[in-house]
Amino acid sequence: MIVPYQQLDATTLDNLIEHYVLREGTDYGEQEFSTEAKVEHVRAQLKSGEALIVYSQLHESVNIVSKAQFQAMQDEDYSDYQ
Repeated sequence: MIVPYQQLDATTLDNLIEHYVLREGTDYGEQEFSTEAKVEHVRAQLKSGEALIVYSQLHESVNIVSKAQFQAMQDEDYSDYQ
């Protein structure tokens, strides 16, 4: 199930994004970015719709995924994200 980021408390959203950034260890190429910059990048992706917050009932977990990843999950019939 997609969780609109606007429905989350600001502190909860901040914590979710920061946890995602720290867990993912996202590679930004040769240039290094601060955690704060990465958080703002993910926040911008959520606002633009490039990234989505999804809740899995099966795993009882929340994650941030790209729109393309979510669509691929749907195509592979990952019904736990619906």
